[in-house]
Amino acid sequence: MLTTSYPRFEGDSVVNFLGEAVARLREREVEVDVVSPMDFPHYGIAYGAGIMGNLRRQPWRAALVPAFLASFRRAASPRARDADLIHAHWLPSGFVAATLGRPFVVQLWGTDVELAKRMRPLARAVLRRARLVICPSNALAEAARELGAERVRVIPSGVEVPASVGGEAEPPEVFFAGRLSPEKGILELVEAAQGMSLVVAGDGPLRKRVPGALGFVPHDELGPLYERAAVVACPSHREGFGVVCAEAMAYGRPVVAGAVGGLLDLVVDGETGLLVPPRDVGALRAALERLLGDQELRRRLGAAARERIRERFAWPAVTDATMAAYEEALA
Repeated sequence: MLTTSYPRFEGDSVVNFLGEAVARLREREVEVDVVSPMDFPHYGIAYGAGIMGNLRRQPWRAALVPAFLASFRRAASPRARDADLIHAHWLPSGFVAATLGRPFVVQLWGTDVELAKRMRPLARAVLRRARLVICPSNALAEAARELGAERVRVIPSGVEVPASVGGEAEPPEVFFAGRLSPEKGILELVEAAQGMSLVVAGDGPLRKRVPGALGFVPHDELGPLYERAAVVACPSHREGFGVVCAEAMAYGRPVVAGAVGGLLDLVVDGETGLLVPPRDVGALRAALERLLGDQELRRRLGAAARERIRERFAWPAVTDATMAAYEEALA
């Protein structure tokens, strides 16, 4: 497995879902060797704000991308030599996988689609050479096809469904978890939630504009925060999948989400949560007020959300689909 981001320590919230995916595959007796930026010099390009975010904030680092990819390949080459299959997460890993002479699949997660649009010929070549292109949502699958991918499979990120869930706090709280950056809609949420009890777990470039933000919270400490919440807000402007949304639903919490990307696969408007136009502060506030003012509606939507996750997005089903994709790629 090649990836440009991977949990650096136990409890790391950075792509925690990918560490979980590897653990689930190993439980199925798949031998998985992960090559990540912890194994090679990444010149400050990985982690932090992510590859695209880091390059936007520090454009001079773009000159280091060839060195980054070369060091990535040097680390991956000897370890991939005897692999039956390479699973490359994010497009830069796909560039490396395409040079290693082994069958490979590419998994797109969203930010890499932005990168692909800037270098379409190279992205097209990589995606067409891959045995399969895996996307976590239908919106990303369509974007992959527009970029030239021919064999695309939709496999969401898996979610752990807790056996039981505690009661919400009193007075009711609105909860947000994620990177404090413009595309996550955090500034619209702060404005929309004026006068409400808003709890924010996360860090990022907008931290100073989010009063009372808790900062980084380890992933294994998020559970109690989901439990306390009456409503979880995911007002993203774009979202490849929506791990926080899926986790909130697994805890039986109704979600108010931006009607974009992978959130459309997760939230059924009026059944498991409420969808609002991205960047629309008025619509966001109205949805939050509606849920905060109706406990029975929260209970009904939350129960349906939990069941939807259990049926379609829990780890057993996702791991089954991943194994089937591997078998298809190798056939």
